[in-house]
Formats: sequence, C-alpha cells, structure tokens
Amino acid sequence: MGPYAYIAIEGNIGAGKTTLSNLLSKRHGGELILERFEENPFLERFYEDPKSHAFSVELAFVADRFKQLRDALGSRNLFRQRVLADYSFAKSLIFAKANLPRSEFILFRTMFRLMEAKLPKPEVIAILNPGIDRVKSQIVERGRSYEQDLPEGYLERVWDGYKEHYKFHRGSRVLWIDTSDLDFVKREEDFEKLLTCILHPRKPGVYELKP
Repeated sequence: MGPYAYIAIEGNIGAGKTTLSNLLSKRHGGELILERFEENPFLERFYEDPKSHAFSVELAFVADRFKQLRDALGSRNLFRQRVLADYSFAKSLIFAKANLPRSEFILFRTMFRLMEAKLPKPEVIAILNPGIDRVKSQIVERGRSYEQDLPEGYLERVWDGYKEHYKFHRGSRVLWIDTSDLDFVKREEDFEKLLTCILHPRKPGVYELKP
C-alpha cells in the first residue's frame, strides 16, 4: 500500500467502497476490514421506520465499528501490519447527524468522541464521488431490498455530511476523488489510475483529485 499502513475508503451509500477495498486488498494484501452491516439487527427496521429506529441503528453501528477497528488496530505494528477498511470511524458521526434529531445527536456525539479518542486515524481517507445519479443506479444494481426506497434527498443529505465533516480535516490525507468517469471494476487502466491516486505520497491535508 505504498508508504501507508492504514487506509480507509469512504463515500456515499453505493459509491463502490467495498468493491474497491476488496480489489486493493487482493493487490496489496494486509488486513481487510469490511463493515458488517448485515449483522446490524436494526438496519431493515430503520429503513422501514427511520424515526423509531434511528438511534438504535446508529448505536449498533458505532459499537461494532469501534470493536472492529480496536481489535485490528489496537496492538498493530505500523511498520509490519497494513490495514485497509471500507469505512472510517467518522462515518458513524456523519450518518448520526443525518438521521438523528438534534438532542439525540448531541448525546451520540459525546459518546462518539470518547470512542474516537481511543482509535488511530487513517493515514489516508479516500472519498469516492461517482455522483448522486450513479450512486442511485449502483444501489439499484446491487439489489439490497431495504435500500430501494430511500427517502427523497437522503443521499444528498449524507453527501453534504461528508463534505461538512471533511472540509477542514486534520491529521490524515483526505482525498476527494471524482470517480464519475471511472469503471475500476471493468477497466484495468481505471483501477490503476485510482490506485496511483490513493497511494501517491502526500503530506496530510485535503485534496481534490480527478484521476
């Protein structure tokens, strides 16, 4: 994974995070951490009735993400064990802000900050942006039944949350990557462009990139 030992692939629902993470892992090895969304017992109920189950679904997600990352990163040697994840821990805060009423979000944020302080930050956070229309089509293509009737404007709200959270992020290399013209699954040259973009040595900061 080039000069980096901990990379997180991020983006909206259906942006291609897991697909790219699997491809990168096959190429470069290391420990692959994939979000265990299917194990969240509240997820389908949340999509059916967001107001009733938003807090439960976010608590379940943040607890599981914390456990996954703590187990993988807690005792790792940065110079020997490489880690690639298809999410960053901050995803919990971004989605909580999109889904929770203000009073519940404030409570959630307090708990999140305590947990976040116990985890190392990714050296690279690569945020994929294929565009909202393409995200919608990819959600349809992958066929998860509970994702097919997302509320109007929900994907836009989530994306706005990413932009707000990472606008002035410090400590990591935050890469806003325009993937609207890429097909990194079917075209090897597109995958290579994206790979070079993510692994290129950079100082910490926020970058807007178009491979």
